[in-house]
Amino acid sequence: MIRIFAMLLAALVFAAPAQIQPALAQSDPQNTLVLETTKGPVVIRLRADVAPQHAARLKQLARDGFYDNAPFHRVIAGFMAQTGDGDRGDGRGKSKYPDLKQEFSQVPFRRGIVGMARGGHSVDSANCQFFITYADAPHLNGQYTVIGEVVSGMDNVDKIKKGEPVQNPDRIVRAFVLADKK
Repeated sequence: MIRIFAMLLAALVFAAPAQIQPALAQSDPQNTLVLETTKGPVVIRLRADVAPQHAARLKQLARDGFYDNAPFHRVIAGFMAQTGDGDRGDGRGKSKYPDLKQEFSQVPFRRGIVGMARGGHSVDSANCQFFITYADAPHLNGQYTVIGEVVSGMDNVDKIKKGEPVQNPDRIVRAFVLADKK
């Protein structure tokens, strides 16, 4: 079984675009989320060590196909790119699963950190939406759950069309957990 998994991982690494091959080769496949976006691939190392419930939720939604075709609906230059409300695209979408309780940690928000978005009414209202920070954002520390970090493809995140809301937004074409890649 381990040998088959190693062969599948090797096949994925060699078939992946050159810019993400090193990140995939060093990844824990069970906690690696790959976003195929309209700007190129983005590889995220999920931080199940600091936010296990949130990591499990992102993996479940990726496996459900919930993030496929999801737009980057709120993208603020120098701050963050937000996505994850399914194909709604207006920032108000939720999944069929219940909201999550916060899992704040000591991990600071800096460039490439992935955080869970939430409703303004409660720190325990994260559901499916997430954002990727473009720069250090210390004002988010202790206010939002850190769920992961971009390990490859931040240059593609930088290319995502900006706006609030974004007109004709870039999208996640497909999202998957690396361990599930066939």
